[in-house]
Parts: sequence; structure tokens; C-alpha cells
Amino acid sequence: MSKQFDVVVIGGGPGGYIAAIRAAQLGFQVACIDEWKNAAGGPAPGGTCTNVGCIPSKALLQSSEHFDHANHHFAEHGISATGVKMDVAQMIARKDTVVKQNNDGILYLLKKNKVTFFHGRGSFAGQAEGGYTIHVAGKTEEAISAKQVIIATGSNARALPGTPFDEVNVLSNDGALRLGAVPKKLALIGSGVIGLEMGSVWRRLGAEVTILEGLPTFLGAVDEQIAKEAKKAFDKQGLKIELGVKVGEIVNGKKGVTVHYTNAKGEAVKLDADKLIISIGRVPNTIGLNTEAVGLQLDERGAIVVDADCKTNLPGVWAVGDVVRGPMLAHKAEEEGVAVAERIAGQHGHVNFNTIPWVIYTSPEIAWVGRTEQQLKADGVAYKAGSFPFLANGRARALGDTTGMVKMLADATTDEILGVHIVGPQASELIAEAVVAMEFRASAEDIARICHAHPSLSESTKEAALAVDKRSLNF
Repeated sequence: MSKQFDVVVIGGGPGGYIAAIRAAQLGFQVACIDEWKNAAGGPAPGGTCTNVGCIPSKALLQSSEHFDHANHHFAEHGISATGVKMDVAQMIARKDTVVKQNNDGILYLLKKNKVTFFHGRGSFAGQAEGGYTIHVAGKTEEAISAKQVIIATGSNARALPGTPFDEVNVLSNDGALRLGAVPKKLALIGSGVIGLEMGSVWRRLGAEVTILEGLPTFLGAVDEQIAKEAKKAFDKQGLKIELGVKVGEIVNGKKGVTVHYTNAKGEAVKLDADKLIISIGRVPNTIGLNTEAVGLQLDERGAIVVDADCKTNLPGVWAVGDVVRGPMLAHKAEEEGVAVAERIAGQHGHVNFNTIPWVIYTSPEIAWVGRTEQQLKADGVAYKAGSFPFLANGRARALGDTTGMVKMLADATTDEILGVHIVGPQASELIAEAVVAMEFRASAEDIARICHAHPSLSESTKEAALAVDKRSLNF
């Protein structure tokens, strides 16, 4: 006899564990299944985000930024630091500690909310009376059943055809976070979030970094003006980014990797590197889910087909996060997880895709919400734009980081904020105000009229709002 639950969640990443907790808060008996293991073989919930994504990458970015500051910026503050060295093993150990703290925190939260946790791989065994039987393959095999199933199995790194990840020389995000030493020459394919963040980490520590991007434009999803400003900063730092390349043969040898490619001018180039990181996107993870057993519908990409409410083609089966349509972002998965739990309870969970913030944690940071200027032009929307440079912000000067700007786009007639785009210090934190404003359908004038603390970086958001009406006060 299988153990009965009201809701079973398959996957313990941001979408899964949050869905499980919210469902438990709403009074359901909930089970959460996750197979991720730590080095000792124990449970490590949190998915890609916690284990090989958002959290460990931020830990390494922080460590490398401290190292960069000590070597290049302490002197201007009157701090003498000579012979500064990076202990890569200690940096990685600290990163692992941060990851484990998050793993343990999730296990604690599940227990606190009386969610039953199963360590193993969850898959459909078939339909049961009024629901589904889920097989759990872990240290022991067991079957559980539920009327409602939420699939939150995430995504995997996309490999280049013919170039499998060996996590020694050819690295996914996983291997890129576990390098034991600074490579002399590091190549990356893909100039998206992962490519730029990992490139930044190892460049700061002394690697010669070359990023190859197939698209002719840099960060095509980002507002063009913001992307150009970021590219200028990365070029100045020594991050070599080649656009419009066509990657050819990749040779993985004993001493490193050789990438043959054609550059934007049509010239054949051979790039030798100690390590190669491939970051060309991610693919939905439905491996081993046994979707055939119940007839769960997948699309041509392998993603689970869902409607606007995250319902699949099967009654009582839902899917959230990277395994469905929409942006592959941890916070998008969380919001969908909460919304689905509330829909199961008969409430009206809601996710507004138009106000999901995006962040790239480089230096300078890049963050945005809403539409870009090029999107508004393409859609024929009449708009006003205002921007304010951090160069004119007192707090940014005191921080010693005046790169970038805040840019605001508002409807030409109603003044409603349509998009906010930031490149510069702490953009990841500053974007929250813009998200709140857009959720409340605020106008640029609303932000312009709100008192912001002085001196603060957030004043730049107020000034950008003032600039929409061409009345900026400090620039």
C-alpha cells in the first residue's frame, strides 16, 4: 500500500520546495521528492540554483571581487596591500559551505512546515484511484500517491553537439564552479548570464578570458543603450568578447581545448585554452520522469506543455519553473510554485510575467524589468525616456563605482512606467523599486515625487524618473 498525500512535488529546487511549503501552509499533506546529493551522498535540495547556479556563483563572484579590490582599488582608499594571493581551494571551500548552509536551510524549512521529504528520483508509475502513483528511487524503493502532482524538475546545461561535457576541460556551469586552480587561458562559448559571470570570476583571478558569441549583438535581450554601456566596461576590464562568431571543430586534448571558429570578418581563427566553459542555454529536465506512463504532453523542446495557470494536459498534474515555458529564472519558478499551490486550494494565484526582474551579477551589475526601448519601438508604442548616470550620484562617488546609469521608459500619454534598465553598482537591489512601481502601475511622476534617502544609489532612480520629464535636478 503506497503512502497517501494530498500533493506530491517532484523536484526540490526553488519552484519545488517553495510550492511544497506553500501547499503545506494551506493545510495539505505534502511530500517533496528530490534526488540531488551532496559530496557525502546526503540530500542537497535547492536544485541547480542552490547547488550549481545562483548561490555558488554569487559566492565566487564575491570572493573574486574582494581579490580584485585588494589588488586594484585599495590603494586609492589609502590601504596598502602587497603580495595579495588567492587560495582557490579556500575560495571553493567557502562556496561549498554557503551551498550547504542553503541545502540545510531548505531541509529545515520543509521539516518546519511538516512536508515529508523523500531523497531520490521521482517518476510516474501510473494512474491510481483519483490520482497518481509516484515511484521514488533512492536508497530504498517506495511508492507514494497523490491526487495532485506538481512537477518542478528544472533544467540541464545544453551541450554543443559533438562536444560533451567532461567537467575536466569542457565545462558546464557545474564544472566552472569547481575549478581547482586559475586557468591561464579560459575560453567561453556564450555571452549570456552564466558566461559573463563565470568569465568575470576567473578574469579577476588572473585568467586570460575570451568569450565567443554567435549572435552579432551583445546581450540582445537587454536594452541596447544599457548593453553598450556594459560592453564598454567589460572591454575596459580586459574581458575579451567576440561577437558574430561561428564555432567549428572543438578538440579536447590532454593539455587543454582548441576551438576553431570563424570570426565576424569571416577569418578562420584557432583559439587554444586550458579550459572551455560552454554556456549556450539550458534544456528542460524530464529525464527519468516516465511521462509515457501517464501520457504527459511535452513540446518539441522537451518542455512540459502547460496553460497560463501551469496546468498540464493531465487532470491534477501541474508543472512550474525551468521545465515549462517562460524565463528560466529561480524567482519565476518560486512565484509559479506559490501560485499553483494556491490554485490547488481554490485560490487565485497569479504570476505577472511583465514584471519579472532580470539580473546579471557582473561588475557592473545589469538589471532590468519591463520592456526595452527597442521593443517599444518595434511595437509602435509612443514613449518617453529618462536616464541618470551614476557618475553624478554622490553615493556612487563615495563607493568609488560610478559606472553606468539608471534608465526609465514611460508611456508618452499616460506616463505609466513601461520599463526600467540599470547598469551599475547594486543594480540587483535597485531594480526592486522598479518592480514594485510597475506592479502598482505607477507613473514616472510617482517615482519622481517620492522622497529618496540621501546619499543613496536609489536617488538615481528618482533622477531618471525626473529626467523622463526633462527636469533632472543633479545632472
